[in-house]
Amino acid sequence: MATPESRSNHRSQNSIRASGSKKSAALATLKAYESVCIASVLEDCADQLAILGAIMPGSYEARKDAKQIVKDEIGSLVDEQKKLEGVYEDVMTDRVTGQGEAGLATKQASHGKAQLAGKELTNSTNVMLRSLKQNPLTMDNLSKVQDDRGFLENVVIQSIHELKDKNTYHSLVEAVKTEKIRKQRLQDTIKKEEEGRKYIKNLREQLVNVGRDKESEIQMRMEMIAHLKDQLQEMKAKTSMEKKYIKKVCNVSVLQTQKMCNLGEKDLKDQIDRIRSKLDEETRCHEDICQYLMTHQGLLETKLEYWIAKYEKDTEEKARELDVLKSSKAKDLERLQELTKLYAEYEQVVVEDRIEKEKVRRKHEQEAIELKAAIRLEAWWRGVMVRKGLGPFKKGKKKKGKGKKSGKKKKK
Repeated sequence: MATPESRSNHRSQNSIRASGSKKSAALATLKAYESVCIASVLEDCADQLAILGAIMPGSYEARKDAKQIVKDEIGSLVDEQKKLEGVYEDVMTDRVTGQGEAGLATKQASHGKAQLAGKELTNSTNVMLRSLKQNPLTMDNLSKVQDDRGFLENVVIQSIHELKDKNTYHSLVEAVKTEKIRKQRLQDTIKKEEEGRKYIKNLREQLVNVGRDKESEIQMRMEMIAHLKDQLQEMKAKTSMEKKYIKKVCNVSVLQTQKMCNLGEKDLKDQIDRIRSKLDEETRCHEDICQYLMTHQGLLETKLEYWIAKYEKDTEEKARELDVLKSSKAKDLERLQELTKLYAEYEQVVVEDRIEKEKVRRKHEQEAIELKAAIRLEAWWRGVMVRKGLGPFKKGKKKKGKGKKSGKKKKK
């Protein structure tokens, strides 16, 4: 019976075949110079593959640097794994930081980047685990590499001949397609085998569990039967003992209830006597309290009359005092209005006097400033007349000669 996974695998194979047929039908023949260029590149690739097959040893186990080769290969795998992890972390941080600000298109792009980085990381992890499980120094691993190299070399040589003869590369496309189909079939068989093994293992485990459960169930039932027999015997002995015990308990309970009823009646009679004595005492107290309250009520009525009369008298006195205060307040208000008018007149007079004094002070200051300026101007003008010899300060030539002679005489 075909499982859903096998159906999906057959569908994927059919889709691969259909797409391969469409692509092969759509392939067109190349031009001469294009086929020559591609053939030269493929010839170089074939030569390198042949050289690689000639120089590759059968096994690395006998070499001295075998451990270093394994170490280098593992180091390269670990470095690539770290790079992919860094890229994945960067993509996730960008996605988280730009979640609130970015639009729909940027969110979809970041989501696609995150999925692509996750796929690359899982593929790299699987390759790394597979390479760590396999020993690269063994003969099987190197023989597989040699087989793959030989297959690739044959495909390249066939493609070169086809390019040279027909200017096409159908053989390369067919080889890739057949290899994909073969690999898919191999993966399908491996998956089916793994599923069958898992199913058989589960059935075996279920069979063992069912056997254990049945054995434990049988053992539990046998133990339950023995336990129930013991309980039946215990119950028979217990019921006989309980009958005797219940009879004795009933007799004792009847006697106990009778004694309790007698004691209860006696207590109730004593309580009735106490209540009657308390009732008589309460009636006497009530009569005494009523008499006291009547006498106290008369005293309170006399005090009430006294305080009512005093209240009326005090209210009359306070009313007269209030009238006197109102009249004095009105007189004080009139006096205050007269004083405010008088203060306003005096204040106006004082303000006018201050204004007149300020005008006089400013006038004296202005006259002093003008006088000082006139004196400075007159002094400046006299200085100018003296320096330039203008007006009465003009000097003649004769006076200059006399001045020289007198100067000489003074020197002698």
